[in-house]
Amino acid sequence: MSTPDATAAATAATSSPSPAPGVAEPTVGAPRRWGSLGPVGLVLAGGISVQFGGALAVTLMPRAGALGVVALRLLVAAVVLLVICRPRLRGHSRTDWGTVIVFGITMAAMNGLFYQSVARIPLGPAVTLEVLGPLALSVLTSRRLVNVVWAGLALAGVFLLGGGGFDSLDPIGVAFALGAGAMWAAYIIFSARTGRRFPQADGLALAMAVGAVLFLPLGIAESGMKLADPVTIGLGAAVAVLSSVLPYTLELLALRRLPAATFAILMSLEPAVAATAGFLILGQALSTAQAVAIALVIAASMGAVRTQIGRRGSAAQSG
Repeated sequence: MSTPDATAAATAATSSPSPAPGVAEPTVGAPRRWGSLGPVGLVLAGGISVQFGGALAVTLMPRAGALGVVALRLLVAAVVLLVICRPRLRGHSRTDWGTVIVFGITMAAMNGLFYQSVARIPLGPAVTLEVLGPLALSVLTSRRLVNVVWAGLALAGVFLLGGGGFDSLDPIGVAFALGAGAMWAAYIIFSARTGRRFPQADGLALAMAVGAVLFLPLGIAESGMKLADPVTIGLGAAVAVLSSVLPYTLELLALRRLPAATFAILMSLEPAVAATAGFLILGQALSTAQAVAIALVIAASMGAVRTQIGRRGSAAQSG
């Protein structure tokens, strides 16, 4: 997960976002270098980073608790982003601030719900259920029938990857995962809106600070002084960089050039990346069903990208 993770209107989130007047595009530094990967490359790089961070977070949960891990992750990520971006606090409208506050609330809720889920059900089914949020978004915001086909294909792969059923899982854990998926869909919308209203990653840094302020009391209430342990802080910092700073920044940059519907289907790669990482790093063998599921999800994502490229090419020729 974007385990934990985004516009004038929901419809605007499905079109190629362009910066609002007065919003500077990244011209120098890290954002431009990352942007050279292309929007699809940014999303994939973010997904890989999230899976490494998620694996580390699972090892940290016994030390700090689910809420404590989220609090550390958001706090460290907020500090890092605020120091790097040094966002400007003046000159923003009330709508700008409203957008970034809702974005921060969405991130905090998405992360909190997801970690509550993985505390009750296995990681694979949790990620699979969570991905249903972005997939639902891709169907609801799509303007072309073919995108519904790609979403359906990805959905079939996601369910196959989850073993074809979830009846044996803790219902509370399932509910938390589905809630995290709903927040993930909201994250996609508000990440896109924030990216258009704030230069570079300034909006992300401010939203992360909002999320950290909201979640820190919950983390302290659950874990107390465990959060002050140096090893816990170090691991939490690593989780923050891998699971928040890198992927959220990459996704925000990608959403400036990638429609939310296509981005949402690309998010269905998360379970596939997790399964692949488990095989390569943890030695977890893939079953035939899992391999087929990964193939379905990748085919759906490639189809979505090809459809978007084809639409841009047609628009360019007609223009």
